[in-house]
Amino acid sequence: MARTNFEQLLEAGCHFGHLKRKWNPAMAPYIFMERNGIHIIDLNKTVVKIDEAAEALKAIAKSGRKILFVSTKKQGKDAVANKAQEIGMPYITERWAGGMLTNFPTIRKAVKKMGSIDKMMNDGTFDNISKREKLQIVRQREKLEKNLGSIADLTRLPSAIFVVDVMKEHIAVSEAQRLGIPVFAIVDTNSNPNNIDFVIPANDDASSSIEVILGAVCEAIKEGLEERKVEKADENAAAAQAEGEGEAPAPKERRQRVRKTKAAEVEKVAEAKPEAKEEAPAEEAATEAKDAE
Repeated sequence: MARTNFEQLLEAGCHFGHLKRKWNPAMAPYIFMERNGIHIIDLNKTVVKIDEAAEALKAIAKSGRKILFVSTKKQGKDAVANKAQEIGMPYITERWAGGMLTNFPTIRKAVKKMGSIDKMMNDGTFDNISKREKLQIVRQREKLEKNLGSIADLTRLPSAIFVVDVMKEHIAVSEAQRLGIPVFAIVDTNSNPNNIDFVIPANDDASSSIEVILGAVCEAIKEGLEERKVEKADENAAAAQAEGEGEAPAPKERRQRVRKTKAAEVEKVAEAKPEAKEEAPAEEAATEAKDAE
């Protein structure tokens, strides 16, 4: 069953593209018609593409990996922040710092710096410095929180990124391509879809359009996370059951092992005794021969 339908997308205004003179010819397969100088997007294809992207994102979430949401444009900031927080995924709604993916270790150092400032505030070190230094540190902390606070839990590179407006976030897209990270994106008629792994042709300038698509995608991710929890619970239960069954016969197995080792030792002793008896007469014969000489 489709996660969205034609009427829902139509009401949200997902079908409105850009002016004809601003179009990208690569988007021609996703354009239905032109009306009053504006391209109209084929919503039937949008529905299919949303389902494809949702299934792929669900599989990534089910495997326990992270998906980074990126939208620094005004229309998508709030929607992305709210939806990403609901499912516990990292997101960027402020300026995209160059090298956020390609120079990830440096970004992690900045995030750790934020943690060290918090530690200073809690352990009393903050009270022993001057007011000027306090003010500088507080401002630095606020700036870091604004730009990187939403990715504080991102300890490694994300397995995928979801982008709203490919043209505005072209740096994020190019960094992801360079690292081989799959890119999911809402692509309007003025953008190039060739560099995107999972294209969702839709209006990326209307907040209602962005919310509808994000809602469908985040619902799929939520399902993947829930399935992962269920699988983990089943695995833990199976492991506990296996341990319980394995502990019960353990004393019996130990007794059997002890009996086997004892029997083996007895056999060795029994085999060694006849050899000793055979060696004794041979020695006696040797001594008698010497005496006769």
